[in-house]
Amino acid sequence: MVAEEPVTVSAEQSKLSTFDALVLGLVEGVTEFLPISSTGHLIIASHALGLDATVPLVDEEGNPLWVEPPSAENPAGVPLTLKVATDTYIIVIQIGAILAVVIVFWPALMRMLRGLIGQDKSGLLLLRNIGLAFFPVVIVGLAIEDWIDRNLFSVPTVIAALLVGAGIMWAAEAWRKRHGAALDDPKEPANLTPREALTVGAMQCLALWPGMSRSMVTMVGGYFAGLAPAKAAEFGFLVGLPVLGGAAAYKSLQTGPAMLALFGWSEMLIGGLAAMISAALAVRFLVAWLQRFGLGAFAIYRCVVAGALAWWIWGG
Repeated sequence: MVAEEPVTVSAEQSKLSTFDALVLGLVEGVTEFLPISSTGHLIIASHALGLDATVPLVDEEGNPLWVEPPSAENPAGVPLTLKVATDTYIIVIQIGAILAVVIVFWPALMRMLRGLIGQDKSGLLLLRNIGLAFFPVVIVGLAIEDWIDRNLFSVPTVIAALLVGAGIMWAAEAWRKRHGAALDDPKEPANLTPREALTVGAMQCLALWPGMSRSMVTMVGGYFAGLAPAKAAEFGFLVGLPVLGGAAAYKSLQTGPAMLALFGWSEMLIGGLAAMISAALAVRFLVAWLQRFGLGAFAIYRCVVAGALAWWIWGG
């Protein structure tokens, strides 16, 4: 196999276009909290926009661009590629989606704050359950992060995850219909037992597979814990705050400086703002939809997208 040669990055190539930033921001915001996989859709979008090239980049003087320059510990270094920069950008603009949830669920956040100072017991229990649901994905994610980056960030793995996720959603809907009476009870996320919260967190580990959807698996976990669809979605949104925030902070420290040097701040802000506005609208839509229809339509959508992707990659 012939190794790829470095390419010179012109001033124009070294910037993400405003159009690209808007597309990625809108895709992130719309899909982050819908049970259809933001990561999967963003991998697809970056592929369609031509932002997934893995050729090592050099500047206009021919000097290599690095994520990590060569060192005694790593003589080869980690070269910067357009794909690495785009993958980092996609995760960092999740901050916009986080801000949308903060705005929409501000009352719940205030309840948790009052719980910390001993003024709201249910708020403290909600905070405890969010922490327990957050814990498993942190441990597993840190343990297998490098393996995921090397093996699962591709369109074929997204297709497989979309189909497997659709099957999980249909199974969850069938379970919910069999236990409909139990789910009519207005159980709140704060009323979950520690074991139930940990179970939701364990389900969330499936979302480390790009294309699976973090919001989907937390909602399914909430179903099994006895939450009605809208309450399961609400708990998933709140659990997403530390998950998405931690991922964005970690990626920002790890490869953020190299990404910003390549793309610049303006497109970062455009993408984050687009993600925030579209995520706020998507959250409102999802809660209203789930109260009436459940997850079934999203499972069908996932199958349609998987089929379209398969045709695009292998048949078209």
